[in-house]
Amino acid sequence: MHDDRTLVEARLERVLRERIRPAVHPESTPLDVEIWSTPGEPVPVTEGLAAPTRPIAPGTAWGTPWGTSWFTVTGTVPAEWSGRTVEAVLDLGFTPRTPGFQCEGLVYGSDGTPVKGLHPRNSYVRVGSPVAGGEPVRWHIEAASNPDLDAGGVPFRPTPMGDRATAGDALQYVLGHMRLAVFDETVWNLVMDLEVLGELMPELPLDGGRRWEILRAVGRALDAVDLQDVNGTAQAARDELAGVLATPAAPTAHRISAVGHAHIDSAWLWPLRETVRKVARTASNMTALLEDEPDFVFAMSQAQQYAWLKEHRPEVWAKVKKAVADGRFVPAGGMWVESDTNMPGSEAMARQFVHGKRFFLEEFGIENDEAWLPDTFGFAAGLPQIIRAAGSKRLLTQKISWSRTNRFPHHTFNWEGIDGTRIFTHFPPVDSYNCEMTGRQLAHAARNFKEKGVATRSLAPTGFGDGGGGTTREMVAKAARMHSLEGAPAVEWEAPADFFAKAEAEYPDPPVWVGELYLELHRATLTSQAGTKRGNRRSESLLTEAELWATTAAVRTGSPYPYEELDRIWKTVLLHQFHDILPGSSIAWVHREARETYARLAGELEGIIAGAQRALAGEGTRDLVFNSAPHARRGIPAGGASAQAAAAAAGGADGAGGAVVPVPREGGGYVLDNGLLRAEIDGRGLVVSAYDIAAEREAIAPGQAANLLQLHPDFPNQWDAWDVDAFYRNVGSDLTDVAELSVEGAAVRVERAFGDSRVSQLLSLPADAKRLDIDTEVDWHERERFLKLAFPLDVKADRYAAETQFGHVYRPTHQNTSWEWAKFEACNHRFLYVDEPGWGVAIVNDATYGHDVTRSVRTGADAGTTTTVRASLLRAPRYPDPETDQGVHRFRHALVPGATIGDAVREGHRANLPERRVSGTVGEVAPLVTVDNDAVVVSAVKLADDRGGDLVVRVYEAHGGRARATVRADGFAAGHAVLTDLLERPLADAERPREVEGGVVLALRPFQMVTLRLPRA
Repeated sequence: MHDDRTLVEARLERVLRERIRPAVHPESTPLDVEIWSTPGEPVPVTEGLAAPTRPIAPGTAWGTPWGTSWFTVTGTVPAEWSGRTVEAVLDLGFTPRTPGFQCEGLVYGSDGTPVKGLHPRNSYVRVGSPVAGGEPVRWHIEAASNPDLDAGGVPFRPTPMGDRATAGDALQYVLGHMRLAVFDETVWNLVMDLEVLGELMPELPLDGGRRWEILRAVGRALDAVDLQDVNGTAQAARDELAGVLATPAAPTAHRISAVGHAHIDSAWLWPLRETVRKVARTASNMTALLEDEPDFVFAMSQAQQYAWLKEHRPEVWAKVKKAVADGRFVPAGGMWVESDTNMPGSEAMARQFVHGKRFFLEEFGIENDEAWLPDTFGFAAGLPQIIRAAGSKRLLTQKISWSRTNRFPHHTFNWEGIDGTRIFTHFPPVDSYNCEMTGRQLAHAARNFKEKGVATRSLAPTGFGDGGGGTTREMVAKAARMHSLEGAPAVEWEAPADFFAKAEAEYPDPPVWVGELYLELHRATLTSQAGTKRGNRRSESLLTEAELWATTAAVRTGSPYPYEELDRIWKTVLLHQFHDILPGSSIAWVHREARETYARLAGELEGIIAGAQRALAGEGTRDLVFNSAPHARRGIPAGGASAQAAAAAAGGADGAGGAVVPVPREGGGYVLDNGLLRAEIDGRGLVVSAYDIAAEREAIAPGQAANLLQLHPDFPNQWDAWDVDAFYRNVGSDLTDVAELSVEGAAVRVERAFGDSRVSQLLSLPADAKRLDIDTEVDWHERERFLKLAFPLDVKADRYAAETQFGHVYRPTHQNTSWEWAKFEACNHRFLYVDEPGWGVAIVNDATYGHDVTRSVRTGADAGTTTTVRASLLRAPRYPDPETDQGVHRFRHALVPGATIGDAVREGHRANLPERRVSGTVGEVAPLVTVDNDAVVVSAVKLADDRGGDLVVRVYEAHGGRARATVRADGFAAGHAVLTDLLERPLADAERPREVEGGVVLALRPFQMVTLRLPRA
């Protein structure tokens, strides 16, 4: 037989496009349309429904950027349509772009009840099936004219559209046709039949019979269609396809668990307020689809988004609650938002699960076993322990498929964290969290699945996402045809828990991946939007202080504990850790609001801290210094305050007043020497020596200088705010020109100017610590540049430690393999640490996350190894925020030679939890909680969330070794201490901790985190 394959395939494509799809709505009549546009921000629904309107015709421009318009559409069903299925087709002016990135709307009934959302792939509203004829119809549409930031067709182009303040007022969309139409279900089903078979054919082998069987059936179906009477002949065409659609899947076919999904970024190319409405539109769509499709299951994560529905759209919330109770609308993941997991601190990462899981428990009585993070930009190595401690045991992710250098070797595996905790993890081989149920996607999932031969099933999150939208009736129809179809994977709608149970049962001993799940892409999210990152770090630190001192004051003085305030503030901070806010990849509007929010929260938290400390100190003039850090310093106990130690802090916080005075250095510059460390700053303002006097050891590599600012061009191939490509390192300049070098009090001041920017630094050495403090202020006005702060160290280190949640992770300094080479930019929290046996150097910070560490061997007689640590300070990408990072930024770093890993931990906390001075009457405030081993760090002291008054203490082993410690708390009821999960519930399988002398004895494995609940006597 002649090969006419391409002829039939081309025929199918044209006939579908030009004849069959248009025949889905064979008859239509226009609706009358009126419009009212809000003059500012969105208004309440009642106001939108009551607003005065004016007529608007198809083809009329509407909608300023970020504006809201209310359309009223009215009409009457023609009497001659009686007995037929009728729906409204409502085109707001949709473009070919994906849903969620353009105009969209929410339809309300005449009584103001939400009906469903509108987007370009879901623009219908059902009138009746069948209709009686003559029915009046009336709907209101709350339409958002959100601008398309890539409307010019050029991605990543700088645009002012990312903030209402700069977007202008040009109308964005042209109203399409609003009409009532007859819906021909037979033709629609023919479209689905042909699309499924047409998409499946190219995925089948040319030398297999199944492909040709489908091709011939499609040819016969197209012959059966009378192009002049598609509606009258559609059933005949379907009959020709019935046989090939009825052939069942092979028993060995890959099994796909489809779950309805609409990944909704809590902010990204739209502000938070718009996400509130996106959630309402999508949830309305999905509850409507659930009513029409009995097999369909939809999953939505992010407790924050459910909370928005409850607060802002109670009618939609009621529908969601009913669907959840029916088991059809599934709360997934158990986190407050789908957060970044690299940068949130230990407690913040824990609280994501505390607040997310508690919301689902309180509102729905549901607790999930899985964490649901399809789009997060890599996963920190401390996360498995946190997931387990929250009462979960599974993880779903997708983003690792975006890695550009190495292909991840598994799709189903056990992931092991830094403490040894393992969680069952699935990474869908469909390589998308926005699966559209196409033949190409499902065939790719089956081919791509790496566990063939030992496992048979994967999950496919199905629906339009990022900007929302969700699953469509077309996707459900395609899934039904592929429930069992020869040549295709077998598809079944299932909730995530059902998939995971089956996947674990068939694959009880999967391979293990140890350590972080590093995304080989989007590395610059560790640096972009420095103001947002500083706001996050400061908020985390202030929350630590606020909980500590409010708890101490409540126990010691009976002061009221600020439950509501702390709960609200935590949730706000957690929201801003969403994986496009904290990473710095959102529009200008989002980051402007984030900076404002962080400033407001800081004021509230400072008030809580000050009030608690005032209650503890009393009214008086005696000087007390409060130490919030989990380690004693300068005579002040951890979590306590001392008047006797105040003299050591005189003149400033944390030893600034006790800093040594700089003396002139031969050859220019200054020397700082406190008997522990001698630091030499040359005439360029660079640190050319940091000498550990006791160890007789130099920290700075010979002939090199630390505190070296380095500037690189930064123009990635795409994803400007997200990416830094490896070639940035090919070109760079050292900023060594100094505008001013002087002594300011006990510090050396260094001023530099470069480009359109200026840098001012203060370098100081406290009198009693082996630590060089570097305070940097940058007035940054560069574009597409990357600023680094370099420390070339005379240390031969094959690996280095970077703090992560509840511990630290080790990474190689070499590039033996492509996996190591790909980690050329990575994340740390408060410290980095490099060492040789017996001697190391820590570099701590108060606000930065991105860094790189490289090694080189020096030439000449020395032939030593230089390990260079560089902190990433600032970037200047122009998309999606063209003004990213412009303005003044402040950073605090410290170089700590001769450090142990314990010193790194301690100094990291010191830099982030500065001492506070309060005048009062008491001589000291004893710590509420004490730990007798510095390797065991207190990460939280608080009152129990159930408001029963119990004390909750969370500790972890911070050095990476075994540790035994006694945790003592003032006034707890002996004999009643219990180990709990993160939600402060007793662990069913845990022994009661051993108590001794009013304390609890713990024996911890490396990096183990433990939560203690201590009832008060």
